[in-house]
Amino acid sequence: MLTVSLHKIVIKAPIGLYPEEWTRDNTFETDVDVWLPDAQPWPFADYSLIHKAITEVFARPAQLLETLVQGIHTEVKTLFPDANKIRVAVRKMHPPLSGEVGYSQVCYEG
Repeated sequence: MLTVSLHKIVIKAPIGLYPEEWTRDNTFETDVDVWLPDAQPWPFADYSLIHKAITEVFARPAQLLETLVQGIHTEVKTLFPDANKIRVAVRKMHPPLSGEVGYSQVCYEG
């Protein structure tokens, strides 16, 4: 099985649960892995299309990481309908919580 991955894609966007997060950009990191079936020749997966799908999802209004993960997964599955599995992880860097928190993350594989 062939895996195509993009990791640590950094995007700044005014996304969050709290109103103060809608007026300033938060920093997010996204990872996407696409498992493609064995074929000869190996399948071609244009990762620039994956990147474009991620930026388009982040341009939409959203409050939850789960919404972002679901949107990215749906877009990537549309691009690669034969994929055996797609993994999407979205991290919000330094979420506005008390104390120091590196990131919060939501991940989906399917």
